[in-house]
Amino acid sequence: MQTYLLSQQFSTRSLAENSTACPANATICNGTSCVLPEDNFNETLSVVLSAVLTIMLAMVMFSMGCNVDIKKFWGHIKRPWGIFVGFLCQFGIMPLTAFLLSLAFNVLPIQAVVVLIMGCCPGGTASNVIAYWVDGDMDLSISMTTCSTLLAMGMMPLCLFIYTKMWTDSNAIVLPYDSIGISLVALVIPVSFGIYVNHRWPSKAKVILKVGSILGAILIVLIAVVGGILYKGSWIISPKLWIIGTIFPAAGYSLGFFLARVAGLSWHRCRTVSLETGMQNTQLCSTIVQLSFTPEQLELMFTFPLLYSIFQLLFALLILGGYRLYRRHRIKTKTDVEKTEEKEDSKSMSSHAKINGGFVPNETK
Repeated sequence: MQTYLLSQQFSTRSLAENSTACPANATICNGTSCVLPEDNFNETLSVVLSAVLTIMLAMVMFSMGCNVDIKKFWGHIKRPWGIFVGFLCQFGIMPLTAFLLSLAFNVLPIQAVVVLIMGCCPGGTASNVIAYWVDGDMDLSISMTTCSTLLAMGMMPLCLFIYTKMWTDSNAIVLPYDSIGISLVALVIPVSFGIYVNHRWPSKAKVILKVGSILGAILIVLIAVVGGILYKGSWIISPKLWIIGTIFPAAGYSLGFFLARVAGLSWHRCRTVSLETGMQNTQLCSTIVQLSFTPEQLELMFTFPLLYSIFQLLFALLILGGYRLYRRHRIKTKTDVEKTEEKEDSKSMSSHAKINGGFVPNETK
């Protein structure tokens, strides 16, 4: 049937009171769902943009790899304390936070499940770009993203089994292992080429990195805009999900930073772990949701991954802006202190020269 389900949530009362609630071109209006003719434009746009975004993502990850030192990267693999802390954040803090938020806001079972799916997803590649801009540990960032994506093969089924039992059968959730594998390959291959370029041609790698960091920032914004265009018909969702979509990424960033600091990691690694924790692979969450639920169920939850991705980006930009302001203030303060110390040293040398009848060097005059 050449139709698709438009996600709208109308109460029974509102439908009874307003018979014109469905669009004029709806072919069927039954219950809470309106069926419209299929919009081929969105389908074509989705295919084209997916191809463009995939190519851009590969280029960005290649450039991020150009900032990775193979010795330091291998050091994180051999002494994986930072990776272990990230693992606890990714598959410990995030699923538990999702579970507690679902209980606290008493959402519908199907909505609780999508929140939990988001919490159980591995870290997203956007975290690598933001980590670069906040002077994070790029070696740790990329190793954490790679390891979390690889470990998701086993940890996602385990976490979903533990936390979704009170709402649904975990066997009803379809995990797209092929999508996880593709994400892993799309991450590892470009980064590996980038590491090789940085090892062989360090000067060229720096140029590639600068271009890629700018391209990465554009890509993050573009993904958010594209999501808004493609899913413009799915924005009418429960206010509770809006609140959870706002709190959840903020909690991930905060708790990730706190745990990393408690674990004794340096400040730049704390920033890295924080970003890796709060930034989830929302594309993977959307894929799981679409594979696992009926159209009637999707209208209650489908927009949540997009909602989360928007707020995780907004909070990441706030973190970036705050760090840049702090860095600028710190550098300015440090410069003022150095100038004050130089003036005091100059005055001290001048007075010492006068007392002892000596001379004052030209550089202190």
